[in-house]
Amino acid sequence: MGKLITIVGNNASGKTTLTQALCREAGFTAYLESHADRPYQPQFSQDVRRYALPNQIDYLLRRAEQESQIRAGAAVGVQDGGLDQDYHLYCRLFHHKGFLDDQEFDLCRRTYQALRRGLPAPDLIVWLRAPLDLLRQRLQARARMIDLNQIVTLNDLPLLESYLEEWLGRVDPDHLLIVKIDAEDEWFSGLVEQIAQAID
Repeated sequence: MGKLITIVGNNASGKTTLTQALCREAGFTAYLESHADRPYQPQFSQDVRRYALPNQIDYLLRRAEQESQIRAGAAVGVQDGGLDQDYHLYCRLFHHKGFLDDQEFDLCRRTYQALRRGLPAPDLIVWLRAPLDLLRQRLQARARMIDLNQIVTLNDLPLLESYLEEWLGRVDPDHLLIVKIDAEDEWFSGLVEQIAQAID
């Protein structure tokens, strides 16, 4: 059975960058989040209230499908974000912002729990922790807010961080690697080999 590593963290913490770097360095296989090929993402960007539920269910299912593919193989697969983050951060955030009503959020919760019961938890969660000021600077510099069409804003970063802390505070420390990052090493050049060794 393949091994699953998930790279989690707040927006602009470097999840995709680290996932790609780890896979280049260690020969792992990357399973990336791709907004461009998700069928409901364009509609969600235009009408958050109408399309939040199908969009979130689609993301949960897509991440579970990726996990199933990883587990069916023999290699190490690395996800940027993943099933657990999609639920614990974004389903909760969209419920908080009113994009999902109570019944819709409960359906997301039940879907997530059913999917997780059917799949082993990640073998390792790598949590990228960065100061909120750094995340704000990165998002502004990269114009990421334009891509997200104001669905997730700079003001949401503290709430997302609190969701991360609440969720990951319940994770077995033996399956959690916390990586503190700063502006000096945005491409993780000094950390990739160290993290790859820790994963091994």
